[in-house]
Amino acid sequence: MINETALLESPTLRSSVLERTDVLDRVKALSLLPDGMHVTTAMVATYFEVGIEAIKSLVKDHRAELEGNGYHLLTGEPLRSFKDLSGIQSRARSVAFFSRRAVLNVAMLLRDSEVARQVRVYLLDMEYRARTQPVDSPHAAASAALDARIDQRITHILGRTVVPMFNALIEASSDHRQELIALRTGVQRIEKRLRQHHARLQRLESPREDRPLVGVMASMDAMNGREFEEHVATLLRRDGCTNVIVRGGNRDRGIDITALTADGRTLAVQCKRFAPHLSITSPEVQKFVGAKVLHSSEVALFVATCPFTRDARNIAAEGGITAVHRGLLEEWSAGAPLTVLQ
Repeated sequence: MINETALLESPTLRSSVLERTDVLDRVKALSLLPDGMHVTTAMVATYFEVGIEAIKSLVKDHRAELEGNGYHLLTGEPLRSFKDLSGIQSRARSVAFFSRRAVLNVAMLLRDSEVARQVRVYLLDMEYRARTQPVDSPHAAASAALDARIDQRITHILGRTVVPMFNALIEASSDHRQELIALRTGVQRIEKRLRQHHARLQRLESPREDRPLVGVMASMDAMNGREFEEHVATLLRRDGCTNVIVRGGNRDRGIDITALTADGRTLAVQCKRFAPHLSITSPEVQKFVGAKVLHSSEVALFVATCPFTRDARNIAAEGGITAVHRGLLEEWSAGAPLTVLQ
């Protein structure tokens, strides 16, 4: 089977598998804009768990290829129309958009991302299986199971029979000792690769209950501020919080939601439904630190539909505030409890 790094080097190979965009959601849920078709640069960076500059640099190096697969830059009237239709609030004069096909293209180009690597591995595993199994065969599932058993059997024979045989020959031989050692090394290398391949298939094909549901963030991006606060309140109740009150409005004094955690600690929450390409900055977190002190809250959450800047994260940590950024919010909404509430 082709190694996943080959996708990094071969435009032809990348082009041959670009229709398999379903692989993106098999590895990790890809949140889309309200149009259900595109994502922004910040959303791509969040998906691959890298900085925005890494994506911008990749676009600069491979712009023609990405544009051929759905990447485009909106400016002027088209951008204003899109903002009006989607409800995105941004002062940016241009916004880059990626189609799902373009995001898959990024996965095949991005080197320093574990998520991108997993996409490449899964993509090639699926492509390998599709090309080596009969199409529409009623016995395809049985054949796949048989192939897996054969792989395991070969691995067992190599490890339990062939390698010990080489060990015995090496001990008994003096004239061909180096050749036998080299052959044994080769067999052990094959055995190791078979084990890794089998373990990788099991990991990729096994159920992933921890994966966020598809569309979780897209639905939140379509909410207004009050609806988003109610959504967060629902998550708090789900995780055992009591006395959950959505305060909101102009007189909230910096606190959108108050509650008690399951173990009785006072809780204050600030909610920000920002466009995903924006960021929570340090002044916004500093205001919430003051509000937390004013309300004497033992636990404080700053929940946002966008990332936090590095300074904002540092101030949150120093002020005893849990920064629930876009990625963490996606996991929380999909069922994963927040550690600070437990």
